[in-house]
Amino acid sequence: MAHALAMARRGLGRTWPNPAVGCVIVKDGRVLGRGTTAPGGRPHAEPQALAQAGEAARGATAYVTLEPCAHTGKTGPCAEALVRAGVARVVSALQDPDPRVAGRGHDILRRAGISVTTGVLAAEAAALQEGFLSRITLGRPMLRLKLALTLDGRIATVSGESRWITGPEARARVHLMRAEHDAVMIGAGTARADDPELTLRLAGYDHRPVRIVVSGRLDLPRGGQMEASIPQGRFVLIHGPQAPQEARDHWMNSGAELIEIKEQSDGAVSPAALMRALGDLGLTRVFCEGGGAFAAGLIRAGLVDRLEVFSAGLLMGADGRAGLGELGLSALADAPRFHLSRSQQIGADLWQSWSRSA
Repeated sequence: MAHALAMARRGLGRTWPNPAVGCVIVKDGRVLGRGTTAPGGRPHAEPQALAQAGEAARGATAYVTLEPCAHTGKTGPCAEALVRAGVARVVSALQDPDPRVAGRGHDILRRAGISVTTGVLAAEAAALQEGFLSRITLGRPMLRLKLALTLDGRIATVSGESRWITGPEARARVHLMRAEHDAVMIGAGTARADDPELTLRLAGYDHRPVRIVVSGRLDLPRGGQMEASIPQGRFVLIHGPQAPQEARDHWMNSGAELIEIKEQSDGAVSPAALMRALGDLGLTRVFCEGGGAFAAGLIRAGLVDRLEVFSAGLLMGADGRAGLGELGLSALADAPRFHLSRSQQIGADLWQSWSRSA
């Protein structure tokens, strides 16, 4: 199952709206076939592994990181493919909560006389499938927020200078994180300050995450590198109902995809409506890179599942720009809490990965 989970990880960011699944087929201690969900979600992992195994799959054990599907989409159910191949046993990590499956895949296998074992490395599989599970059960993708901060929690000088707080090794790690997500997202403040392309710049990677910019009024820099980069991949602008028609026309003519969502009483785009809209797009894993006010809104709404904090060994003082906007807290007990899951030195910087406390 650990091997199957490693196979599944290869598909992160590439298979949405489908989950990234891994399958390994074994008989007599020998791996006969293995597969991972292909980019775009088809074909699934099981038929690829079965094709490698061929006739040798008869009587074998299939290790699958998620319950084999039981519904017919562009291809037939994976559970039935396993039955036709004549496997003797299926070991799965998780039951699929998708209403089209939800135990029916396991039932198909059992009715065919196949031994089924479930729950193997379930916690590890759930962590890997966090985005897919979030979209199915909560209607929104998993949200991972990246913060690059000084030791005193600043993201820019008083004049707005922010390049570069962290070193090249940390920035390369951020690009690796982008590669594991369906989409990269920023708020309007970061778009105006940095005019970023939001592309993945890693040698040997051809993955192009969806780029998302959230701007209630579409008051974004024109004619810069962000606009010029739109043809490089899918580019989505999320805006509110008050966005001027002239701005909408400009960005649509530039090739951007526009989605209107509702605003809050303070005029800001609703974080909850934003995440529902991203779930409706089919996105399962979103990597947010700020800025401070936008990130604070997502945290206030309880929508940040993981924090990736990169701390650099420099200080800016109280006149530097804070890494987070106001959270509106009056009591320590109300502060959002996260627990540390990993810490590592990367180059001259410190990377800490935090998960939201239950």
